[in-house]
Amino acid sequence: MIRIDVLSLFPGLFGPFFETAFVGHARRQGLLSIAAHDLRDWATDRHRSVDDSPYGGGAGMVMTPEPLVTAIEALAGPKGADRRARVVYLSPQGAPLSQSRLERLAGEEALVFVCGRFEGVDERVIELAVDEEISIGDYVLSGGDLPAMVVIEGLVRLLPGVLGNPESIETESFRGGALLEGPHYTRPPIYRGLSVPEILRSGDHGAIAAWRSQQAEGRTIARRPDLVPALQSGREQGRNRDTKQGQKGQEGEQDQEHGREPGRKKRRAPEPAKESTREPGREPGRDDAP
Repeated sequence: MIRIDVLSLFPGLFGPFFETAFVGHARRQGLLSIAAHDLRDWATDRHRSVDDSPYGGGAGMVMTPEPLVTAIEALAGPKGADRRARVVYLSPQGAPLSQSRLERLAGEEALVFVCGRFEGVDERVIELAVDEEISIGDYVLSGGDLPAMVVIEGLVRLLPGVLGNPESIETESFRGGALLEGPHYTRPPIYRGLSVPEILRSGDHGAIAAWRSQQAEGRTIARRPDLVPALQSGREQGRNRDTKQGQKGQEGEQDQEHGREPGRKKRRAPEPAKESTREPGREPGRDDAP
C-alpha cells in the first residue's frame, strides 16, 4: 500500500476526486491510503495566516515558512534520509512531469504533495522541507491543487492491481519510450461512412502489431516532432541490442558445433613439456661440487 498526503489551502477540492475512478478504486481495494489536510490547521495566530507580502516589493503574496514547514514535517518528518515520506512541491519551476517520473513515484512507500497558492512559497520552505519540485506544463494556474490531482491520478493507475487489464499499461503513449499511441477503433465497423481499417479486422496479430507500430511512429513524427530525437535514439539502442543478441547467438551456435556448453570459453591446450638438461644423478639447480 502507498500512503499519500496532500497539503492544501482548499482540501475540500479533493473529496470527490478521492472517491472517483482509479483513485477511489485503489482506496476500496486497500492499495492506497490518501488524505487531504488543511494547511491552516497548523497556523498559530488567530487569523490562521499562511501568507505575507514579499520582501523587495512586487505584486501578490508569498506563502510564509510558518506554518508550511511545520505542517510538512508533521506529515513527512524532517528533511533527510530518515524522513517518512518523499515531499513533492507542485511548481512551474519544477522538473517536467513524465511517464518515467510517474513510474518512479509509484514505487515510493509514502508521498506528501504540497499545493502552493498566491505567488508561490518562501524559498526557504523548498530548501528546508521539499525533496522534489514537479511541473505539469509551461502554463500558470492559481494553485497546485489541480497539478497534484494530475500526478496522483497518473501514479495511482500504475499501482499493481488497480487496472483491470495490466497489459493496457504496456501499450500506452510514452510507455518505455517516446512514442505516442496510434489510433483506436471499436464497434460499429462503419460509422457515418468511416470504416475501421481492414487490417484490424483481419485476425493477423503480427500484421496488426506492425500496423500499430507504424501508426504510432507516424503520429509521433507528425504531432510531436520534439520527441523525434528520443525516438531515433531508441531505434539506435534497439539496433545495438539486436546486434549484440545476434552475436551471442552465433557464439552459442559455434560452441554447440564444437561440443562446448554455450558461453564457455575454449580450454587452452596444454603447453608441451620442456626437455630437461639435468644430468642423471644431479639434484635440480645444484652446482657441481668443487
